Amino acid sequence: MSTVDTAMLPVLGTSYAALADALASVDEARWREPSMCAGWTVANVIAHLTMAARYDEAAFTAELAADGFDFQTMSDRLALRDGALPVDSLLADLRSDTMATFAMPVGGVAGSLSHVVIHGLDATWPLGLECHFPTAATHLVLDGLADTSPTMFGVEIDGLALSATDLDWRHGQGRPVERPAAELVLALAGRHIAL
Repeated sequence: MSTVDTAMLPVLGTSYAALADALASVDEARWREPSMCAGWTVANVIAHLTMAARYDEAAFTAELAADGFDFQTMSDRLALRDGALPVDSLLADLRSDTMATFAMPVGGVAGSLSHVVIHGLDATWPLGLECHFPTAATHLVLDGLADTSPTMFGVEIDGLALSATDLDWRHGQGRPVERPAAELVLALAGRHIAL
């Protein structure tokens, strides 16, 4: 694990806990509402986000093999299937030691932080919930998303001066775009929020 990964590991655990806290008081019926991810409910998003808590390496490889090693197909299938798990089980997965220490095979801890922040907002935003991710996590995700233009999600940001209204983050030059950090994350991640 890199020095950066080691330094950011506590932030990862705090980020997962923050998401669990935000969702803990939500009525179970609302977990079946649409998320920001097309075709997925809130429960499907959380099931996708917490795969590592339920599938060790051998089980993951077997599930991947069942879909011809097509990660996207497997990911969709497991999100839809595991989204039917009890809410208490999904919350426990969010709070698990596994997720608090899971470094993605590609992207490490920074990749895991992007995963929890973006998908956490995919789940909480349409429910009107505030999720208080650590500032360091939000900064890292915004920096990663804005690092290239168009972003990895195809969002064009050349000619825009982006700034968060609720934390000290800025990127680029041009037409001013001032939004809360969560809204900027979702916009840069290609969700249907206009800049």
